[in-house]
Amino acid sequence: MNAMQLSSPGARHLDAVERGVPVALPGEVLVRVHACGVCRTDLHIVDGELTGGDIPVVPGHEVVGVVEALGDGVTHLAVGDRVGIPWLGYTCGVCEFCTSGRENLCPEARFTGYTIDGGYAEHAVADAR
Repeated sequence: MNAMQLSSPGARHLDAVERGVPVALPGEVLVRVHACGVCRTDLHIVDGELTGGDIPVVPGHEVVGVVEALGDGVTHLAVGDRVGIPWLGYTCGVCEFCTSGRENLCPEARFTGYTIDGGYAEHAVADAR
C-alpha cells in the first residue's frame, strides 16, 4: 500500500513509501482509508515538537474509512461498515482511569499517528472498540 511516513524525528516532511497492508490482530479491524484530516497535532509530530512517539510512523488521526477485515473476536462490526479512527487509539479498558471515564490518562494509552500508524495511508489498523 502507499503511505506517507515520518521517517526521522523532526524531519519536517513525510516520505512517500510502499508498505505491506497491515493485518488486523484479535480485537482490531483493517480499515480502507477514505479520508484523513490534518490536525495541528500531526504538524507538531512531523516538526519534531512532540517527541516520544514511534519512528517511523504514519501520521494522521482524523481518519474515516470502511472496514475491510475483522480481527478475531470482533463481532459488533462488519466488513463494509463506515468507521472513524480517533487520536486515542488504544487503552487497556481495566485501569482506574479507563473504568472511570478518563481513558485519556490510561498508562497503557496509545495514540493514532504517533505511537500507532495513522491514516496517511491506503489502509490502517484500529482497535475495534
